[in-house]
Amino acid sequence: MNQPLQHITVLLNEAVDALLGDSPSATSGCYVDGTFGRGGHSRLILSRLSPQGRLIAFDKDPLAIAEAGRIEDARFSIRHEGFRNIGELPEASADGILMDLGVSSPQIDQADRGFSFRFEGPLDMRMDTTRGQSVAEWLAEAEVQQITDVIRDYGEERLAYPVAKAIVAHREAHGPLQTTTDLADLVAKVVKTR
Repeated sequence: MNQPLQHITVLLNEAVDALLGDSPSATSGCYVDGTFGRGGHSRLILSRLSPQGRLIAFDKDPLAIAEAGRIEDARFSIRHEGFRNIGELPEASADGILMDLGVSSPQIDQADRGFSFRFEGPLDMRMDTTRGQSVAEWLAEAEVQQITDVIRDYGEERLAYPVAKAIVAHREAHGPLQTTTDLADLVAKVVKTR
């Protein structure tokens, strides 16, 4: 029987301690969790806030938004947006901001999200699956130089250009890549040293 995936928040107490500090007045402030995820930080922050405190969370992931919906606390609100939208909050309205950056283990472990190369899944890789193009859709249209730039700049891959050329050659000969395994296999053929 498969157990549901569980996310363990790393440095949970240390991060929240750093955010709230030692001041008793800190518990009545307004705080922002810029990356709600599965809510580990948000739940601990809420447990330490006074009745006057407030927490605003942001996340692009629809599964994170669903998890946030389980929090029944008038001091809490969630915005289905990325942390880049924090700047839309009124000036000086937050006493502190916490952001746990990176892809979370539930996103990597769920094959249907398209982030994992261990499990075959659709080549999606979107934090917010309700908006924008999937990676498969983008790779079906992108030019070699665009793909090279993304792989080099975000993947820090020194063989970005040969990988991009192989992706476009595959697309022209066999059609677009569709799964994470398709992409991983193609990259493995080009980047033979790893």
